[in-house]
Amino acid sequence: MKSGLENRRNVIVLVVLLVVLAVCVWYFVSKVFGGGPGPAPKPVSSAAPTAGPATERAEVERTNAEANAANGNGHAAKKLVSLESLDPTLHPELMAGAESLVYSGNGRNIFSMSSAPVDIPKPMGNGRNDEAKATPPPQPVGPPPPPPIDLTFFGYEAGGSAKRAFILHGDDVFIAKEGEVVDHHYKVVKITPLSIQVTDLLYNNTQTLQLAQS
Repeated sequence: MKSGLENRRNVIVLVVLLVVLAVCVWYFVSKVFGGGPGPAPKPVSSAAPTAGPATERAEVERTNAEANAANGNGHAAKKLVSLESLDPTLHPELMAGAESLVYSGNGRNIFSMSSAPVDIPKPMGNGRNDEAKATPPPQPVGPPPPPPIDLTFFGYEAGGSAKRAFILHGDDVFIAKEGEVVDHHYKVVKITPLSIQVTDLLYNNTQTLQLAQS
């Protein structure tokens, strides 16, 4: 008998829990998907407004008042303007004046109201050009001069028609007549008692060597 009462109580508790769960599910679904009832639409007046400037001005003022009242964040609402107050006529003279404006800058920063005109110094000239004008162009350099003939004329002998010159080259002593070659590249051209003319055959250079004083 006792177990039957306990089963009946458990069934009642289970039914109550199911009912509560069903109510919670219905509330959740209605909130998420159904939403609450929207605001009632504003009734539209069927009466047509009376034509005339006074009626139109009153309508504009009423619309502006409603816009200002609907703006709850404190910012001023845009004022509605009547279409009749707008002038759609084009003015070619004004457009031509705007097109003829030419901006002539004076160096001032146009994005700053307090900036002064910038003093741009004039260029003094290109450094490379100035240096090129100051420095003369290099003169063409010819071939180097031939080396001097390293011979010493220290004696002279005249026997008949033959003339001989005594020539010293380093530690070597040469006796040559006119037209003979000394040390394989020095040709004796002319012999006089006080000087001789010698041609360096390698450089084609002729020099006069004076008689060395002993």
